[in-house]
Amino acid sequence: MATTLSAFTLPQLRQRYSLLLVIGASLTLSVVLIVCRVFLTHQIYFVFLLWNLFLALIPFGLSTMLGLTAGRLKARVLLPVGAVWLLFFPNAPYILTDLFHLEPRAGVPYWFDLALILSCAWNGLMLAYASLCDMQALVAHRLGWGAGWTFATVALLLSSFGIYLGRFLRFNSWDIVTNPLTLFYDILNRVLHPFDHPTTWGVTLLYGAFLVLGYATVRLMGQREVTRS
Repeated sequence: MATTLSAFTLPQLRQRYSLLLVIGASLTLSVVLIVCRVFLTHQIYFVFLLWNLFLALIPFGLSTMLGLTAGRLKARVLLPVGAVWLLFFPNAPYILTDLFHLEPRAGVPYWFDLALILSCAWNGLMLAYASLCDMQALVAHRLGWGAGWTFATVALLLSSFGIYLGRFLRFNSWDIVTNPLTLFYDILNRVLHPFDHPTTWGVTLLYGAFLVLGYATVRLMGQREVTRS
């Protein structure tokens, strides 16, 4: 995963291209599995996962753009783009909850659907971590190591809250524009009356802990490889 601070050096560019190739291959596998399922069953049930993968690509695309131009970006540009990134960021780990759709269905083996959904969930999680790694590097470069990890932790906890809003209340990123009042009311109600909404905070804290620990593991594994080299 990228650890760029301002401009990519040649080794960092090679790392970025390698990451893009691996992510591209993994996404291709997910698309092939979905297409094969459509041909086998003549149903489009899991085609919605293609849209979810597209949404997961948006924060990764934004963070890649910011990483490539980090040394030339002013705060007045970085802040609004970062806000858009944060708005779309929960869409990436959200795909993990598509495992809720797994159940035996006619036309394909149960293990095939498991592999299909796991492939999409894996891609969503890796896109989230790769994107967050870029954003954390930008924050750390400007504000320091501690601020970078604080940003990463808060972003993952907020994404877990976003997962709850999407999975259980059926909001999406567009609702902040198309349905802001209802979205704001539901969020405020859960903040002011937390004990009336145990599912909200159970999902947020549990998924948040899982995402933070997973991200820390991935980062430590990456640092181990750098140390060895």
